[in-house]
Amino acid sequence: MQYWLFKSEPFKWSWEQQKSKGKAGEEWDGIRNYQARNNMRLMELGDRAFFYHSNEGLNVVGVAEVSALSAPDSTTDDERWDCVHIRALADMPNPVSLKDAKANPALGEMALVANTRLSVQPVKPEEWAEVCRMGGMDPDSLKPV
Repeated sequence: MQYWLFKSEPFKWSWEQQKSKGKAGEEWDGIRNYQARNNMRLMELGDRAFFYHSNEGLNVVGVAEVSALSAPDSTTDDERWDCVHIRALADMPNPVSLKDAKANPALGEMALVANTRLSVQPVKPEEWAEVCRMGGMDPDSLKPV
């Protein structure tokens, strides 16, 4: 299993909206950055992802999973752009702020800390475990600890 982080401005697409899509999930469309697109092309079904509210909140608020593999983005006719579908799995019991992530030496090289602009980012397994710990979540069961 691989781990990822998806960033969204809550006024455009919030965690609550993502959760409302239920088991079907939602297309993660509108990405127009080659590195973010390439990250989505690497994803496999069942990969886990943090859902991060950017601009407002600046925190990890939930965990999602990849529910459909990379395919053409339905919001454009430009064949360069792909996207995956994701579905919500669990709320982060205690949202993890960017400020707290930056203050944690164990996350010093995390893409969220080092490259805050990339909208779809890889997360290393040890970073996944640390952010879950900080948020009060078991990284395997996704249950509060």
